[in-house]
Amino acid sequence: MSRFLRVNMTDLTTRFEDVPEKYQHLGGRGLTSAITCAEVPPTCHPLGPNNKVTFAAGIVSGTAAPTAGRLSVGGKSPLTETIKEANAGGVAATKLARLGIKAIIVEGQPEEKGKFWVLKVDRNGAQLQQASDEWLGKGLYQTYPLLFSEFGKRAGIIGIGVAGEKLMANAGVCVNDPENRPARYAGRGGLGAVMGSKRLKALILDDEGGSAVPIANKEVFDAGRKKVADALREHDITKPGGTLNTYGTSALINVINEAGALPTHNFRDGRFSGADRISGETLRETIQKRGGVGLSGHRCSPGCIIECSNVYPNADGTELVSVQEYESVWSLGANCGIDDLDVIGELIHLCNDYGLDTIEAGVTIGVAMDAGLASFGDGQRAIELMHEIGRGTPLGHVLGNGAAVTAKVFGVVRCPVVKGQGMPAYEPRAIKGIGVTYATSTMGADHTAGYTIAPEILGVSGKVDQFIVEKADMARSWQHTTAFLDSTGHCLFIAFAIQDIASGFEGMVEECNGVLGTNWTVDDVGRIGGEIMAMEREFNEGAGFTRAHDRVPEFMTYEKLPPHEVVFDVSDEELDRVHST
Repeated sequence: MSRFLRVNMTDLTTRFEDVPEKYQHLGGRGLTSAITCAEVPPTCHPLGPNNKVTFAAGIVSGTAAPTAGRLSVGGKSPLTETIKEANAGGVAATKLARLGIKAIIVEGQPEEKGKFWVLKVDRNGAQLQQASDEWLGKGLYQTYPLLFSEFGKRAGIIGIGVAGEKLMANAGVCVNDPENRPARYAGRGGLGAVMGSKRLKALILDDEGGSAVPIANKEVFDAGRKKVADALREHDITKPGGTLNTYGTSALINVINEAGALPTHNFRDGRFSGADRISGETLRETIQKRGGVGLSGHRCSPGCIIECSNVYPNADGTELVSVQEYESVWSLGANCGIDDLDVIGELIHLCNDYGLDTIEAGVTIGVAMDAGLASFGDGQRAIELMHEIGRGTPLGHVLGNGAAVTAKVFGVVRCPVVKGQGMPAYEPRAIKGIGVTYATSTMGADHTAGYTIAPEILGVSGKVDQFIVEKADMARSWQHTTAFLDSTGHCLFIAFAIQDIASGFEGMVEECNGVLGTNWTVDDVGRIGGEIMAMEREFNEGAGFTRAHDRVPEFMTYEKLPPHEVVFDVSDEELDRVHST
């Protein structure tokens, strides 16, 4: 039977609780958001004692469902001041599920400021122990091996880097990948700083002797699992040897550049002259040419059958970083005018090491370049700025608190954020639907909240003109579906296949029914996702957010974006319509 583990950092106690009836059918984002809404005052300070951080596996995480290894982390964001859920791959979700824990809820904070703690969880229970000084103040590439030496190489680690220790609002939450790299991040929204405010350096999950995830109806589950797996193996984007498996997510670099929607030089242009040099095709070619430990078609979590990750080698074949993904390559590459995969790889490595979200880091450096702290294209200066964050200098604290803070400090008007969170790798002036998602998401600018790029650019579920401004209905549908998907524990990338192949969509629902013993249909997906979003919006309203916050930055409404010379001209009425029904 699944339980909650409640960790009180004020009195340093842990206790297991039965899962309340109202949470029995929730997982992932649905569960973290429900707990945040029920237990966190919307007006609390995100780094104060009244915020909580919750870790939850998805409904089907830990089962044989394909590509279902996502861990959700939730709380009130210090970056956006809104509710937040961020999710990561890696091994932690599977281990948490096998330990029979539906969620870990961390609350309170120690009065003594100088110490950090580690939470060890295994089949015998949970205990807090003081973190060794050796585990603090270092990069995670040094710290994680020390933790594995202490707790064993089978452990799942959910930890924070120096950015989280220093309470920077761009601090992510790091999960080890299947090879134990500190490389998989619930990066967005600064939840690593919330962990840091609790003085919690890491959670150590040891599932040795753990049990299989209970399945209420194995026949229904197995039928659904097969439908999802078949859809993933059939769709051109997700199948073995398909787009994602071959080129990784960076296959999008040339696609979005051609569409005139690749944000370049801090969102000045929609095309980057160096796009081909950092594309997925060039990335794969470089990996193959250099050999050594280089690898395309790498999995980020147990049970992944898409395998879109990679291991990028140095020129001598040794490892530089895993992983070079589209959002990271764009943010630290095209957005900063950098067209060298080795430099970008080093910047990603530093984000992993210091515990930073790569998207926010790249958007922040782009703003800093606009402020004159570096020239666009100066990769070495970008690396120096990243080290400022790692050292915790005054400038590093400014940069480590994200793009909005950096823009305010240096008086930069071109600040591409919504609700304080940096925009990802799709220009909303050139792709209107994703702009609607950025504006109306409950969690700031977030492409994963409702990935309208799928229909607008990739033609999933039918091609939709990227320039049409009537996108409220489409954005609402994708946001509701995504809220449900984020609750299952599946990777977002299954959306390509299940949106095009109806049996795959049915299979996802049947997997959940098999685990939970429910009788949901595909028609329930939108309803459940809508309920999750309504709950999140109610929290935000309690925190003081209104429809006036559901807007893109003003400069995008008057500054034309080359090459199409377009502005963001979706009306306020259309934006308001997303959540009006």
